[in-house]
Amino acid sequence: MAETRAEGSWTLLTAHGRTLVEIARNPDSRMIDIASVVGVTERTAQAIVADLEEAGYLSHQRVGRRNRYTVNTSHSFRHSAQDGHHVGPFLDLLAAIPAVDGEPDPSDA
Repeated sequence: MAETRAEGSWTLLTAHGRTLVEIARNPDSRMIDIASVVGVTERTAQAIVADLEEAGYLSHQRVGRRNRYTVNTSHSFRHSAQDGHHVGPFLDLLAAIPAVDGEPDPSDA
C-alpha cells in the first residue's frame, strides 16, 4: 500500500487520477499492478477503472486473457475549475517516466 510521508497523509491526486496516470503510463497494466501503484485494493482499482470507463476517460479491449486500455486524451476534466482543459497534456506530463540522475531523458531523443 501507499506509504505515509512526513509531509502529511494527503496526496494531491485522487486515486482516480493516479489510476488514469498509471493506465496512461502502462496500457497493459493488470488490476493487481494498478492497485499496487495507486495504493488501493484490487477491488477498489476495479471500481475506479469502471468509473473511468463509464465517464468516458478510457476504454478497454480484450487481448487474449488480458485487457489493453486506451485513454481518451481529449476528454475534459470534470471539475468546473478546469473547464476547457483536456486530460491529455496532464497525462503527458505525469505519465512520462522521469530520467534517472545522470541518464538522458529518452523523450528528448
